[in-house]
Amino acid sequence: MPLDRVSLAVMARIDAFLKLGLAQGCSDLHLAVGVPPMLRMHGDLMPIKFRDLGEAELEAYINEVLTKSQLDQFKRGTDLDFSYVSSEGGRFRVNVYRKETGIGAAFRSIPLQIPSIDQLGLPAIVRKLCDYHQGMILVTGSTGTGKSTTLASMIDYLNSTRSVNIISLEDPIEFVHRSKTAQVIQRELGTHLPSFAEGVRAAMREDPDVILVGELRDSETISMAMTAAETGHLVLGTLHTTSATKTIDRMIDALPTDEREQTKSFLAQSLIAVITQVLIKSPDQRGRRAVCEIMVVTKAIAKLIMTDQSHQIPSQIQMGKEYGMQMMDQALLAAIQAKEVDPEHAVSYAADKRQFDKFVSDMSGAPKLDQVNG
Repeated sequence: MPLDRVSLAVMARIDAFLKLGLAQGCSDLHLAVGVPPMLRMHGDLMPIKFRDLGEAELEAYINEVLTKSQLDQFKRGTDLDFSYVSSEGGRFRVNVYRKETGIGAAFRSIPLQIPSIDQLGLPAIVRKLCDYHQGMILVTGSTGTGKSTTLASMIDYLNSTRSVNIISLEDPIEFVHRSKTAQVIQRELGTHLPSFAEGVRAAMREDPDVILVGELRDSETISMAMTAAETGHLVLGTLHTTSATKTIDRMIDALPTDEREQTKSFLAQSLIAVITQVLIKSPDQRGRRAVCEIMVVTKAIAKLIMTDQSHQIPSQIQMGKEYGMQMMDQALLAAIQAKEVDPEHAVSYAADKRQFDKFVSDMSGAPKLDQVNG
């Protein structure tokens, strides 16, 4: 069903849509030519009861929230990523782009309060991983799976518990960290630094203890992040990979062939862990929670990496409960058993769906999607 019609009489036009989204508990606002504004609620897109947006109208909306330099950049054909604070005080991560039918934009709501590791329901091992002083921790998953929120909770934990210098390189800055026990320096791509690789290079001259790299998106950034992790720093980063095994393969394949052995050596010696997450709907369909696959690099996994046997890593994860490890399917089953997630939605993310079929059919007390939406 379309959401309530918004009134644009008093407020700035985009702020009115954003206000409605926040009031409904939505995570995203999507604006595109030829369709009405869309809000994402608990993973599903829903149209606002509003007219289809015309190109001139939407460009006028977007231009209201752009700085002159951003507008000039966009006119040159470059997509924009930036943070925006609405007139109501809501904070949003924004992407503005052009497509076949015209301009488009996506606004992602950023909570003003940084959720804690416990509030996110992350496994206890995540807190222990933050106690490392050197090496690399990767948080991976598809777009929109909460990687930035997980990283923000980890940085907040470090900020609250350790007297360290944290340099966070982001595109754009999302959660705003106020220095507590630690010092937190946030730098934004395009505003304070030209690229993530240059940001890491500069950060290593700024006496860091912890470096967060918003995205390991190219070989130069990956190489610089590896150097930082090898030289006494704790490096946190993200990749758009959907399992620990795919993350290992992606890291190895991202760098030139002649650096393959060096990359494998780095992963075996300096990679601490990979956290891969998805967001699953709650049983009442009114929220989502992160479910995580966790790989901690043990001697056995390090040997598999060095001998090109990454395909055997899942079996090591499955047997690594004592180290805090869990496969995604194990985590999904546990979340279903604890009645923390909707069984049918959880099963859609399972690798081996057969092991879920009987269990889900036996969940007579769990609400099903058709029962909730019908």
